Amino acid sequence: MGRSFAKWYDVFMSPLEKNKFKEIRRQLLSKATGCVLEIGSGTGFNFPLYEAAKRVVAIEPSPDMIERSKPKLERAQVPIEVLQASAEKLPFPDDSFDTVIATLVFCTIPDTEKAIQEMIRVCKHDGEILFFEHVKMDNPFLGTLQEWLTPAWKKICDGCCLNRDTLGLLQSHSLTIEKIENYYNGLFIYIESRNNKVKSSVVL
Repeated sequence: MGRSFAKWYDVFMSPLEKNKFKEIRRQLLSKATGCVLEIGSGTGFNFPLYEAAKRVVAIEPSPDMIERSKPKLERAQVPIEVLQASAEKLPFPDDSFDTVIATLVFCTIPDTEKAIQEMIRVCKHDGEILFFEHVKMDNPFLGTLQEWLTPAWKKICDGCCLNRDTLGLLQSHSLTIEKIENYYNGLFIYIESRNNKVKSSVVL
């Protein structure tokens, strides 16, 4: 994650975050209970909005993003620990978390397949896995436009892909999709899912 992108991220996102996105984040985070893992916490927009969680561990690969998240961390209502790590290789044992959450991050993860496998691994059986992401739109014209714009957009926005089929990715794994809401004509998607992986067994 480039330092300049981290510097300007809040400026670019502020108009959306002050209005609709804050409402969506608050709704999603109300479902985040128990021990929570946040994937790609960025500049910390979620930090002041956690209320139901017992504690939160947030991972973020960019040290510049972590530094810029500190003011929001100070406004948190629950204990939050921020670690520098990647979604594709989470430094936690299996079944460590009751809830795993990702907001506006899957567009920049290089290996989304590995990331979702890791999220499922560290989340407990029957735990919640929650998403708010921007995705490829169903509208044929707009979806094609996203495909066309993605190469240039990735360079401008530090690897952000406009054409990710995040819902399709989730549906191909051991997740039960419990709720989906679309915003801005399907550009953004809110997903509540439950982890249906096979329960871990202990051999005595």
